[in-house]
Amino acid sequence: MKKVGRWLAVLGVLALVAAACGEDEPGGEGPVEPAITYEEIGELEGQLELIAWHGYTEDGTTEGYEEYDWVTPFEDATGCQVNVTYADTSDEMVTLMRQGDGGVYDGVSASGNASNRLIEGQDVGAVDPALFPDLDNVIAPLHPETGTNNAHYIVDGNMYGTPYMYGPNFLMYNTEVVDPAPTSWDITFEADSPYAGQVTAYDDPIFIADAAMYLMTHEPDLGITDPYELTQEQFDASIDLLRQQHDLVAAYWALYTDEIDGFLDGSMVVGTAWPVNFTYSKDAPAAAVIPSEGVTGWADTWMISANAPHPNCMLEWMDWTLQPDVQAEVGVYYGAAGSNIESCQLIADTLGEGGEDLVNSVEYSFCGNEEFLNDLYLWKTPQANCGDDRGNVCIDYSEWTQAWTEIRGA
Repeated sequence: MKKVGRWLAVLGVLALVAAACGEDEPGGEGPVEPAITYEEIGELEGQLELIAWHGYTEDGTTEGYEEYDWVTPFEDATGCQVNVTYADTSDEMVTLMRQGDGGVYDGVSASGNASNRLIEGQDVGAVDPALFPDLDNVIAPLHPETGTNNAHYIVDGNMYGTPYMYGPNFLMYNTEVVDPAPTSWDITFEADSPYAGQVTAYDDPIFIADAAMYLMTHEPDLGITDPYELTQEQFDASIDLLRQQHDLVAAYWALYTDEIDGFLDGSMVVGTAWPVNFTYSKDAPAAAVIPSEGVTGWADTWMISANAPHPNCMLEWMDWTLQPDVQAEVGVYYGAAGSNIESCQLIADTLGEGGEDLVNSVEYSFCGNEEFLNDLYLWKTPQANCGDDRGNVCIDYSEWTQAWTEIRGA
């Protein structure tokens, strides 16, 4: 058994106020302690139940990509047999993590628009950082002790999970159709877009932030400073823009292969994309760009359920996926950047000739580039508390969800 020192809570996470924000919404009053703090790794249980984004748990069985396998070596090393349930959105992940009072799954690859809901709902446990030696090599903005962009897994002095991959929601376009090469999101939002009927967008309420980010540049009088912290006026303007965009959209995507298929068959020629979408859309052909208005993004964290049925295997998995060689393999397959900065050079070495240039490009999320990471508007859960002197006048996630449902049904 591996025994380590206690990771003490300084305060606690903010409690939910269900009556004010809805059962799933953060932003309530009153500190609470973590439901549990995992402080040691004990006897391994032989099984592991995960919730993950597609592409995050390759085991060598994906047709055509059998060389990618970071799951089987883990199983061989630990005896923990991995079972994975895939989700296409953060909302799905939150719902799955709460099944059976949180006792069905051991952990989840949570993005910021899920992680804080899971923390404040006490669905996930805190962990002792001493369990994970590779934390020392986490890129500075995400570092658990000194990071400036780590609020999605560090809350009130407690660490909830281990950093995994991060990346942008950039603009992808068909180079044979979209001419000239785009420099702005305008061709995906404005009514006079020459690509009406061929635009695509991410099918999730969090995409409202992409519209708000666009308005930060094009309607500065709205005063938007954070695309996730929107007053009623700012929110309404973002929704109006998305309604306008709806008439341009050929189809929305949640499963990333749907966008890949759309680019390959020509039904989609421009729209928001993840790095993995771009990596496997090059036969379109496709290119990717960071538009002048900037991009939203995500930083994903492996989090352990507060009621994990196999907690020791989950803690071993969290340690495994923090290692640079594992993150390098994920990065090559997925196109994302590893939170462990030592993975970046390994990615370049794996890619071979030209690898250094690829790692320092949008294709591999500018791996190791702190300035780029800090410039991403990372996903987080909108809440009524604006996080500044405006107080509780911002639109919470329940209203984002309702508005997105109405947009999609328009």
